[in-house]
Amino acid sequence: MTGRLAGRAAIVTGAGRGIGAAVVRRLMDDGARVAALDLNQAEAEASGATLALGCDVADSGSVAAAVKAAREAFGRLDIAVNNAGIGRAADDGSDEFYASMARRNAELAEQGSSDVIVDQVIHMGDDGWAGVLAVNLNGTFYVCREFARVLAADGHPGTIINISSTSAQSGEGSAHYCASKAAVIGLTRQLARELAPRRIRVNAVAPGPTNTPIMQGIPDDWIASMEAAIPLGRMADPAEIAATVAFLASDDASYVNGSVLVANGASYYF
Repeated sequence: MTGRLAGRAAIVTGAGRGIGAAVVRRLMDDGARVAALDLNQAEAEASGATLALGCDVADSGSVAAAVKAAREAFGRLDIAVNNAGIGRAADDGSDEFYASMARRNAELAEQGSSDVIVDQVIHMGDDGWAGVLAVNLNGTFYVCREFARVLAADGHPGTIINISSTSAQSGEGSAHYCASKAAVIGLTRQLARELAPRRIRVNAVAPGPTNTPIMQGIPDDWIASMEAAIPLGRMADPAEIAATVAFLASDDASYVNGSVLVANGASYYF
């Protein structure tokens, strides 16, 4: 196998579809062996990765087992991509949010005005808040920790790429989603400093709106308004985000550490 990642081994979380599946394909195209980690084992297998592993990133034990299995299968690990993420959870106020948005839009269409306030946080339960942070933030930490443990034991350099979001800076989105993605950036920057002496680089990618399955739960009129606000006039394709990940994983980014690579079509500046 040839390519700028030839001989390297990677793990990708949330690899069954969307950005994760695109990252799997891109890293393999660049020559890496890839373990696809996903809560849905069948979707992990469908990604076409070298190795497919069922993994719940919100469960530290599941993460430890999956990282160990990947290390044993490949004999080494070089790259970790923390892509697993969710935008909503049970009892997080999403149903009330979308219902009030629909009422407001209907009144605007019929009357030209509306008194309906579209909010979510007042409806958000503890479990709903915790459910999103468990995947987006805790899961990212668990993978970073296990990956760093393996590389420290092996005395081997490597790189971690965490998927954040433009929402971390713009505040567009739900409270738990924005908070978790902002926290991922803070975690990235701290780990970049701490792990640098071990020759482990840690960076983040902050995509803007991307055409992934997570967008399927968003009303069409909201999608249209998001696209209209992007200077390039469209959402990103997952392959475009995967290309930024591949760059950060490669030696072309050998001096890039603690950075946030923004890929959002100029929809928001960090």
